[in-house]
Amino acid sequence: MPRATHKPTESALSYTGWRVTFAAFIGVMVSFAAIVPYTFSLFLSPLQLSFGWKREAISRGFAIAALTVAVCSPVLGSLLDRLPPRRIILPCIAIFACGMASLALLRGHIAQFYATYLLLGIVGNGTAQLAYSRAVLTWFKRRRGLALAIVLAGSGTGSILMPLLAQHVIATHGWRSAYLVLGSVALLGLPLTALLVRNNAAAEVAPLESSVPIAIGDVFKTSIFWFIAIPVLLSALSLNGAIAHLSALLTGRSVTPASAAFALSTLGLSGIVGRLVTGHLLDRVFAPMVSMTVLLIAASGIVIVAYAASGPMGIFGAFLIGFGAGSEADVVPYLLAKYFGGRRFSTLYGLSWTAYAVGAAFGPVLMGRAFDRAGSYLPTTVLLLSLPLFLAAFLQFLLPRYPEDLSAPDPAILPGIASDFLL
Repeated sequence: MPRATHKPTESALSYTGWRVTFAAFIGVMVSFAAIVPYTFSLFLSPLQLSFGWKREAISRGFAIAALTVAVCSPVLGSLLDRLPPRRIILPCIAIFACGMASLALLRGHIAQFYATYLLLGIVGNGTAQLAYSRAVLTWFKRRRGLALAIVLAGSGTGSILMPLLAQHVIATHGWRSAYLVLGSVALLGLPLTALLVRNNAAAEVAPLESSVPIAIGDVFKTSIFWFIAIPVLLSALSLNGAIAHLSALLTGRSVTPASAAFALSTLGLSGIVGRLVTGHLLDRVFAPMVSMTVLLIAASGIVIVAYAASGPMGIFGAFLIGFGAGSEADVVPYLLAKYFGGRRFSTLYGLSWTAYAVGAAFGPVLMGRAFDRAGSYLPTTVLLLSLPLFLAAFLQFLLPRYPEDLSAPDPAILPGIASDFLL
């Protein structure tokens, strides 16, 4: 009699989903999400010294990338809902790496700088957690909070390593070499993605057999989507405004460049801690309450940075900002999966990235304009960045219970979605 074979469960390290998760972790670690936001401020002073560009003008490059991400993320999400993930991720990695490396060839025309960041924005989320999350979610049901946390911890790990690497190369070989190195590092995600990243075919069958359509237009009519998307926009405005100028802000207050770079790396370290803690909590605690807590932690970090006059104080504020930012990144895809299911997950996640990118576009530019007008980073100006986070935290109270907790479908939630829940 043939011996029965037992497939590994989600709790087993040999489970295929964990290999997909590991590959996603590496890919996200060297993605747009880890490289561009967390190294951008390191190039502000070198570019200003080399070309005489104002910081507001340089910050527009970040805004261009962010707004392009806003436009392209829903398109990438829709493609990821229809095509195997590698067909999207692999070409995006190659284009992103070449784009980063090409910044080493900058001359005095700022239009070249803007055009490159436009290109980075087009493919950026095709290299980041948006691209990898859906594939990972198809492999998990009970442990999806932890799996998402591990994927998103990739950008936290990258945000620890990338600023230190970029600052070292800038100090020893110049900013042009730093762009070349970052472009080369971005290619590290290619091999494992090509070998391991794929959707779980068994999980893909159920949504296709469902008779309940999930139209994006209907999603827009629900209050739930906006109670998720608006806090994303508000938090992105605050967090990116602080992060994009953090190094320049601290060095402008006599903090050493090494300490400022360490503060940027602290963002990544605390982001990893926040993501893993949050991933553990999301499988056990009502997610909007988790979100409210981490948003308040991030707001507290900005308040501390607003008055930071020493390296340790700046590093502590950065730790709180990173903890909150990393944790919030965990919560958003979890909420989307909980309230709207998995069939259109990547499209909806892409739309949440649109909200994120709109906020991210304005935060750094507003901070750059405030610096150019005042000649320094005034504490009151930085303090204002915390206000959107407090508002975002309040909005978490307006989210209802998950659909599966209801005895009857909630009118605010798409009809039938409770029975067509997760992958």
